[in-house]
Amino acid sequence: MGKVIAEITMSLDGFIAGPGISRKDPMGINGQRLHEWIFDKATEKDKAMISGIINSSGAVITGNHTYTTAIDEAWAGASPFDAPAFVICHTAPAKRIEGFVYVTSGIVEALALARRQAGEKNCWIMGGANIIQQYIKAGLIDELHLHVAPILLAGGTRLFENTGTAPIELIHDAVTTTPGALHTIFRFKK
Repeated sequence: MGKVIAEITMSLDGFIAGPGISRKDPMGINGQRLHEWIFDKATEKDKAMISGIINSSGAVITGNHTYTTAIDEAWAGASPFDAPAFVICHTAPAKRIEGFVYVTSGIVEALALARRQAGEKNCWIMGGANIIQQYIKAGLIDELHLHVAPILLAGGTRLFENTGTAPIELIHDAVTTTPGALHTIFRFKK
């Protein structure tokens, strides 16, 4: 069985999106600048990293907010993933996109479905912040792959806003730097 990996990009001051998230601006004001390492300023190292994420994932988990603001609009109604994607939502949307499974029974059920689908590959939890926070609180993540972009957004959606009140210990496994981000891998101490 593969690992459960939360993988996300954040600003140096801890935001995964800028303020003012909308369908028109799915990453919020200046939020798209977080992902320049993937798109406009991608180096060969960055491209290899993205390829590694995609190739090692047998299933993707996302929250409904990320799905409705980013995936549904930004990718014009088609799944951007090579693996099945599971959307955690309270109610399944009326508009459904091929390649997505809508899970209304919570994070544990979504992970169980994703693990069955992924087989020996990893389950990639791509966000948003609320979904990652829920998985951290539940102790269900094996690794956190955090890409820190060299920008201070000064507002928006914080990644570690609601992870509980007790300290959570992690083990730092790796770091890679590129001009667009500091790429780190942490294992959760179990």
